[in-house]
This record gives sequence, structure tokens and C-alpha cells, in this order.
Amino acid sequence: MKSKVLSVLVKLVIAVLAFFVVTFTVYFFNLDMKATALLEPFFEKWYDGLERKQYI
Repeated sequence: MKSKVLSVLVKLVIAVLAFFVVTFTVYFFNLDMKATALLEPFFEKWYDGLERKQYI
């Protein structure tokens, strides 16, 4: 029982540390905005093609 709880706890700690490393890497290298810059032409094409209701 004790080793089972310890095993789950170790796996949880490893998962939390891995999540932290990934999110810190994304933050440090500003990867979210770099990905957005790469996808910007597709976003513009999509949103420029949408029909809009224009009320004056």
C-alpha cells in the first residue's frame, strides 16, 4: 500500500516538473507568439472572409 502511494506520488511529481519545464521553455523563448506570427496569414484569410453585420 505504501509503495503504491509513493509510486503515484513520484509519477505526479515527475509530471508536474515536466509540465513546468515545457511551459517555462515556451515562456522563455516566446514560442507562443512565434507560432502566432507563423499562423497570422491563415488567421487573416479566415477572418477577412467572414460575413459581418454592419450597423450604423
